[in-house]
Amino acid sequence: MRNFDLAPLYRATVGFDQIADLMDRVLTQDVSQPSYPPYNIEKTAEDAWRISLAVAGFSTEDIAIEQRENALIVSARKSDSEEDKGKTYLHRGIATRAFERRFTLAEHVKVTGASHENGMLHIDLKREVPEALKPRRIEIAGPNPVDTKVIEGERTTEV
Repeated sequence: MRNFDLAPLYRATVGFDQIADLMDRVLTQDVSQPSYPPYNIEKTAEDAWRISLAVAGFSTEDIAIEQRENALIVSARKSDSEEDKGKTYLHRGIATRAFERRFTLAEHVKVTGASHENGMLHIDLKREVPEALKPRRIEIAGPNPVDTKVIEGERTTEV
């Protein structure tokens, strides 16, 4: 196991707190991260992504998606249905245990939609940078000829 001390990074930089926090979070994460449910993250456009989670056995009513600041939280809890109460399973391979999966989102990334079909939950994300934060080009004015008029031989004095 490698341990990295990021203290020099905090002392020598100003304004890079988020990068240092992200590196610190990645380096200190436990190896025993939950692997259920399995998921894919795909890039669908320049500023758009799709997270797909395999949620076989869960209905749409059992799943909750919540976005808090820069975190996306997907959780599910199987409700006890009347048809499952009388069944005796010899093998139960479809896991319907409760879960909570967290994803850290970059700044200005928003959830644009979600769909649940064929046991897959698809969450669409898009980066929407506010207009005030987008880069803008500033026009540089060239030297303008100055209109100067010289009236020869005439001097006016006002009292």
